[in-house]
Amino acid sequence: MAFLCSTLACDKVPLVAPTGSQIFLTASAQNAPLNGSIEIVANVIENGTTSTPGTGTGTGSGGTSTTAAGTPVHNGTVVTFTTTIGHIDPSEARTSNGEVRVRLVTGGQSGNATITARSGGASATLSGDSAIRVGSAAAARLTLTASPQSLSSSGGTATIAARVEDAGGTGLPGVPVTFSTTAGTVNPVSTTSNDLGVATTQLTTTAQADVTGTAGATSGKVTVAVRARIDIGVTATPNPTSTGVPTVFSVTAGGTGTNVVSSIIEFGDGASQSLGPLSSAARTASHPYTSSGVFTVTVTATDASGERSTGGTSVVVGALGVTIAASNSTVGLPVTFTANLTGTAVPVQKFVWTYDDGTTQTTTGPSTTRVFDSRGTKTIRVDVFGIQGTIIGTATTQINIA
Repeated sequence: MAFLCSTLACDKVPLVAPTGSQIFLTASAQNAPLNGSIEIVANVIENGTTSTPGTGTGTGSGGTSTTAAGTPVHNGTVVTFTTTIGHIDPSEARTSNGEVRVRLVTGGQSGNATITARSGGASATLSGDSAIRVGSAAAARLTLTASPQSLSSSGGTATIAARVEDAGGTGLPGVPVTFSTTAGTVNPVSTTSNDLGVATTQLTTTAQADVTGTAGATSGKVTVAVRARIDIGVTATPNPTSTGVPTVFSVTAGGTGTNVVSSIIEFGDGASQSLGPLSSAARTASHPYTSSGVFTVTVTATDASGERSTGGTSVVVGALGVTIAASNSTVGLPVTFTANLTGTAVPVQKFVWTYDDGTTQTTTGPSTTRVFDSRGTKTIRVDVFGIQGTIIGTATTQINIA
């Protein structure tokens, strides 16, 4: 009975590695993401001989590593684990064929996790260069790119991508990256890299901006440019003007790095004309208006990058004044009709005279002659045509032939 109690008591005492044992400690990866996990493997070997210390290998009392004879400890030998970041799951495990497998479970803290395994008088530690780099501690390089790299002259939004890489160039997921900018705003200010190791934010700015990304002690920068504004200058001569008078428009383009490859002028009355490339040297266009009013003239210029800029002016157009004077009103005698024009001097193509009997006359000058062979009231109308072939003025009068 006493022997049985002694056996039970012994069974309750945890089995640990005997003196002279060695623990070899390895990890499935050097880097671990935040709120992730990696596997930790401990191999416990007994009957070794003392040798030089080694990083990540087993150590007995006195902190020296040993070279094992290759005999795994008994199954069920208890190994306990500790870590400086996160926790080990499970923190205590029993060997099978001398091996124990547990997991380092990280949280939201970045840094170098020192892992220690112990059993009896044997221990091993992953520390220094062999420590597990958690989160931003694993970042060796941060490369930033922008899309697009250049914004329009009025500014806009660009996507900033920051790729977090370890020393071997592998993308690191789950790494916090913070962003800052010298102009405009970034949103979000802080985010976490995805499975490819890329964290993104949006830059909104109206001026050139340097965006910096930071992951732990590593940072990177990208510059987003804002293209120079194109200044479009438009002048009209004469202004104000009259219907039918050709208005000459002078158009220029200026600004740093101006490279206008095409442009078009819209005269405000439905007509337009292509001007082609623009520069500081003026290009001209001529256009007569056929009706009175105030017309908004717009020039749209497109640069080599496809960005459009506009400029313009207004033109005041007055109606052409026309009156008809008659020389006499006697039947059988020639009557001279004269069209009197008022307003700005207007180039005229022709005058078309229409009588109430349906007959017409066309003259290049402002006067015409007609003999009436009957008495009564006669109606005469004149239409004045400009050089574009459109009517720019009209008048009607009546005379009584006695």
